[in-house]
Amino acid sequence: MNFMASKQLENSLLGPESDSQRTLYPYVTGTSVVALKYKDGILMAADMGGSYGSTLRYKSVERMKPIGKHSLLGASGEVSDFQEILRYLDELILYDNMWDDGNSLGPKEVHNYLTRVMYNRRNKFNPLWNSLVLGGVKNGQKYLGTVSMIGVNFEDNHVATGFGNHLARPILRQEWHENLSFEDGVRLLEKCMRVLLYRDRSAVNKLQIAKITEDGVTISQPYSLKTYWEFSAFENPAQGAIGSW
Repeated sequence: MNFMASKQLENSLLGPESDSQRTLYPYVTGTSVVALKYKDGILMAADMGGSYGSTLRYKSVERMKPIGKHSLLGASGEVSDFQEILRYLDELILYDNMWDDGNSLGPKEVHNYLTRVMYNRRNKFNPLWNSLVLGGVKNGQKYLGTVSMIGVNFEDNHVATGFGNHLARPILRQEWHENLSFEDGVRLLEKCMRVLLYRDRSAVNKLQIAKITEDGVTISQPYSLKTYWEFSAFENPAQGAIGSW
């Protein structure tokens, strides 16, 4: 059997799946999303940085979007995969609206759908490279959940993705309470985002804060936080570090 014949036989045995491609690593990524429940609904914060590898290439990437009438979605990770997820959700909401039965998908249903999508893609070894935060309010019930790129999901009173899961959630555990006002909730999110700005190299000082209540979704205009960089540890970060340069 000559070489060409052997290749044809190999391709026929493997089938079309042999030519399919997988996401081996993300290209343009966004960092942390932080969200919490407050007295009237859900608050969510994310900066607008988009990193091309380790280069902070884009500084106007919106990573929070309203979904239907009752939900708000935030994403960290690969921006193009987030756009693909938004396309899935547009089709889902359109199909739901076509029934015209007076009902609409709530945040719990949308979150459950996302957990199935992420886990399905994980099982195909072709994951959508995102960690998602889904919050919403329907019939007076607040809902906040998260799902990872492999389908791990849970609900909580406050959630965070990326570095925020390590640096912001300890702050939220200490300071969050059930009757948080809108102003206090925004201050708490800004405190978390300021810590992430100091400690996460992929963070940028340009962020948006979104809220969702029974009245709908409001996403703020981009703005910057007031920062202070004169801490002695910032001026000489290697001082006292054994074996450092």
